[in-house]
Amino acid sequence: MEKQFSKIEQALNKYTLWVDEAQVREAVKQIVAEKVPQNDNEEVKRFLFGSIELTTLKTTDSDESVLAFTERVNDFANDYPALPHVATICVYPCFAKIVSETLEVEGVEVACVSGSFPSSQARIEVKVAETALAVKDGATEIDIVMPVGKFLSGDYEGVCEDITELKAACGEAPMKVILETGDLRSLSDVKVASILSMYAGGDYIKTSTGKEKISATPEAAYVMCQAIKEYYDETGIQIGFKPAGGINSVMDALTYYTIVKEVLGEQWLTNRWFRLGTSRLANLLLSELEGKEVKFF
Repeated sequence: MEKQFSKIEQALNKYTLWVDEAQVREAVKQIVAEKVPQNDNEEVKRFLFGSIELTTLKTTDSDESVLAFTERVNDFANDYPALPHVATICVYPCFAKIVSETLEVEGVEVACVSGSFPSSQARIEVKVAETALAVKDGATEIDIVMPVGKFLSGDYEGVCEDITELKAACGEAPMKVILETGDLRSLSDVKVASILSMYAGGDYIKTSTGKEKISATPEAAYVMCQAIKEYYDETGIQIGFKPAGGINSVMDALTYYTIVKEVLGEQWLTNRWFRLGTSRLANLLLSELEGKEVKFF
């Protein structure tokens, strides 16, 4: 185990892990003031719609409600043929089969939150089984939560082992690692968690579950994008980015889009590499694109 730990230390040593929080706040403030207005246009809003992960993760979800939720995506393709479809439908693993069997729209992924979402507090065997079953039932993407308790305790080896085992359970399905940035102590923690999650096998890093008091923030997004860029420069491996939780307005979405554009560049501005975890945003964007209030989803 000591050898494994030293490997992790070795990996971390390739990156600048300390983050100047004041500098990040200033950089984000400047991006919002100077760059966001340039992206406030129809083309970007259409793109953002195509990056939405339409999500239902309620205690009250049922076979019937998830079936109806999926049918709305099918209906949307018929009712709005000129607009892009959403990127994914995101549900609990017990609904993967219903979504995959009901979904008719080509190119929409079936994402499942797995690994004892949202706490990640379960035995690894349980988390692995849940993940493997979700994929077997038709999930084409998996979202897991980094074991935050282990991270805060300094057990980086345990963090990486969890992520690596869950990645193996995903098979070919891309895996997103949720850092739960609102529970981390600092932006330096966000940077370290980002590097560890990518190093251990995450295909995307994601800000939040949306279940904690603090969800996505532009500052955390900025640091995560910096980490993705540094990791890409070091390894040549492109990692996706997904802000989620607390995306309550079109302006929020435009802010995250602009941070990705400014820090990572055009290469990340595709519906594959940039995702938005939200359902609220779908109707808001649709209303702006249609020029009237629309409550479709």
